[in-house]
Amino acid sequence: MLTNDTLAQWDRENFFHPSTHLAQHARGETQTRVIKTASGVYIEDRDGTKMLDAFAGLYCVNVGYGRQEIAEAIADQARELAYYHSYVGHGTEASITLSKMILDRAPANMSKVYFGQSGSDANETNIKLIWYYNNILGRPEKKKIISRWRGYHGSGLMTGSLTGLELFHNKFDLPLSQVIHTEAPYYFRRDDLDQSEAEFVAHCVAKLEAQIEEEGADTIAAFIGEPVLGTGGLVPPPTGYWAAIQAVLKKHDILLIADEVVTGFGRLGTMFGSEHYGMEPDIITIAKGLTSAYAPLSGSIISEKMWKVLEQGTDENGAIGHGWTYSAHPIGAAAGVANLKLIDDLNLIENAGTVGAYLQQSLREALAAHPNVGDVRGEGMLCAVEFVKDKDSRTYFDASDKVGPTISATLLAQDKVIARAMPQGDILGFAPPFCLTRKEADTVVAATLRAVTTVLG
Repeated sequence: MLTNDTLAQWDRENFFHPSTHLAQHARGETQTRVIKTASGVYIEDRDGTKMLDAFAGLYCVNVGYGRQEIAEAIADQARELAYYHSYVGHGTEASITLSKMILDRAPANMSKVYFGQSGSDANETNIKLIWYYNNILGRPEKKKIISRWRGYHGSGLMTGSLTGLELFHNKFDLPLSQVIHTEAPYYFRRDDLDQSEAEFVAHCVAKLEAQIEEEGADTIAAFIGEPVLGTGGLVPPPTGYWAAIQAVLKKHDILLIADEVVTGFGRLGTMFGSEHYGMEPDIITIAKGLTSAYAPLSGSIISEKMWKVLEQGTDENGAIGHGWTYSAHPIGAAAGVANLKLIDDLNLIENAGTVGAYLQQSLREALAAHPNVGDVRGEGMLCAVEFVKDKDSRTYFDASDKVGPTISATLLAQDKVIARAMPQGDILGFAPPFCLTRKEADTVVAATLRAVTTVLG
């Protein structure tokens, strides 16, 4: 169609795509895919190709596509009040209601919610508030942030620094000096294959303790981590990891930020990953699942402990100097209210847990014996298959072989199933909408086995 050709041309000439090989796309070497419509776990492009989206966009369309309840809430809010700011005490029914709904679901020690637009800006907010907090407490040197290698926390200046993936650092002059990276809790990729899980946890703790000693605990403000590593490989922590890490943080008076952009609001089969792993964070970062991506919205859930110090700071210094024009945007807030209601009404968190476990088990049964499948792992509606050149020696394919991307592309080409080739490793990731059925999970597994067999034999 002429329209399609025109759109493809306009795309190459005008659109700066994120996380894209810019030169190849501009030359037309990569495909322009225009998504037209979607329903449930399926999306459809402008040419009528229907695809099962086993990654929920970017693990964000948790309730599934085409939910009219959320669309109507957005439309109703836009007609009544499309926008007003939230500075100096202004609010809307949607933003106030959503704040209460979040805190009703959050761990008991949480006090307030600050709203932004994306996980990246939420984590920027978190670091600013932590620096403010320590200044109010008279600890101006306590500012460094410990993150983990392979963690993902955004792609801004500070958040790109927190992210422990080379792609987000290279040629951007990152990471910034205030950020320290420590061992990733990635048991499959441990250096010492003879280590038990308990020994590996002890190793991670020892590395953290050594870094704190080297830097000085009085210079370290916070530790940030995803309950389950997301973009770094979809890696659940080894047993006992979070309890052991939190003991170190408490000993040294270091705050904990739980980045729940991926895990918040049900992806692990529990409302928050923090409750799933017994974490007691001082700040929780939320975004994707807050609105199921029907509108941009993020949040920083602030603990009572931190909130009291922030209040003290404004008593001493006046209004806090932080805010975004679109903080608590009423359209995003309305989407959030409708989304959280839908999650409750349709019992989607329970489904994420049960069907997610079924998907993982089915993937293991289908693929674990394959000579090039090193690991099948997951938690809730989040799982991954990691490929290796040799299973016994844990030898990995060379990155130039592009095994993961090739399997992902083959999966889409052969059976129209979308899974994500994760960066820094040959890892195929799955994070379907929570409404996935067992029959749809069977489709995903059969298609994945076919793609793996096609590429690796």
